[in-house]
Amino acid sequence: MVIKPKVKGFICVNAHPVGCREYVDQQVSYASERTLEGPKRALIIGSSSGYGLASRIALGMGGGAHTIGVHFDREPTERKTAGAGWYNNQRFEMLAKERGLIAESLNVDAFQDDAKLAVVEKIKETVKEVDLIVYSVAAPRRYVASEDKWYSSVLKPIGSSFQGKTIDTDKGEIKAIELKEACKDEIDATVKVMGGEDWLQWVEVLNEAGVLADGCKTIAYTYIGDEITWPIYGDATIGQAKKDLDETVTKINTLLHSNSDRSNDDSSNGNRAFIGVLKALVTQSSAAIPVMPLYISLLYRVMKEQGTHEGCIEQIFRILTTGLYGENCQIDSAGRLRVDEHELTEEVQSEVKRRWERISNENLRQLSDFDGYKSDFLKLFGFGFQDIDYETDVETVLPE
Repeated sequence: MVIKPKVKGFICVNAHPVGCREYVDQQVSYASERTLEGPKRALIIGSSSGYGLASRIALGMGGGAHTIGVHFDREPTERKTAGAGWYNNQRFEMLAKERGLIAESLNVDAFQDDAKLAVVEKIKETVKEVDLIVYSVAAPRRYVASEDKWYSSVLKPIGSSFQGKTIDTDKGEIKAIELKEACKDEIDATVKVMGGEDWLQWVEVLNEAGVLADGCKTIAYTYIGDEITWPIYGDATIGQAKKDLDETVTKINTLLHSNSDRSNDDSSNGNRAFIGVLKALVTQSSAAIPVMPLYISLLYRVMKEQGTHEGCIEQIFRILTTGLYGENCQIDSAGRLRVDEHELTEEVQSEVKRRWERISNENLRQLSDFDGYKSDFLKLFGFGFQDIDYETDVETVLPE
């Protein structure tokens, strides 16, 4: 069939198989030209796209690591395409296996106990143990089987309502937004979905199963931002989830150290958990967050003008080579690994703020990189690549 993007609000409900292949191939090309001295057996929880997929590509193609990817995507039918993550991981598997690497993917709901047990069995069947666990899950809701209850996250401020502006990405227009303050139940539900509980549960299950290698590390990714995004990422429901994530690091480290032969070793070789703080980029999750489409559009323009812009694969490669497996990464007072320093310079933030105050429908494309934002958004789903003829019929399931 001929596949064109079907965008509904902040999500594209279909994907282009050939475009997704190109999305992966471009990142593989970047990683293949670089060297990553890191783990040789990695588990990536949340490998559909964005930072999770980039981690799998960097570790496999740059570091020669065997990888197991966990993603949760719709599979293809004769009438409907798969989710982008399904195509992305299929493509990565093929390329990795061509290089003699183990590359297995499980299309399961990472929040569920049976998914965790299935991953344990897959590890035992293949790589035996893992040296690294990447946790990069971004989901709007979570089902907790033990409670037979769904929890849904909300994107709301705490303590007072918020008035701001964003872009209607369908129409390319600036519009005002108002977010009502969250109630306690909404805050708690957001922490349940987006906090650190599931990350901790994964480490507990893997540890209990005996599949964590000595010296195993784990990292969860987050975004913090600055003044413009603080009402959403700081004094807000997401901010509470991020505080919970910070507290989870301590819990995981206690667990890892108590079960490690290097329990008294604080060096980089010991078992340890980290949070990695990354810059603002177009991902499936950031597209859903109020304020972010406009902020990212402005940020892209400023950072590209200053020559400091990085995409997912560049950010991930840097945090892995200089932070998790290197000694040149910035570490903040909370012990987080930071590669968002270029975004947060005074020069960048002051210019973004200046343009934020001036932006209008008339000067949107002069002051921001809204076209770049839209392009990156569509590429997440395999659309918008110049060398692909989107008028050509393609199979929803590509041959291996």
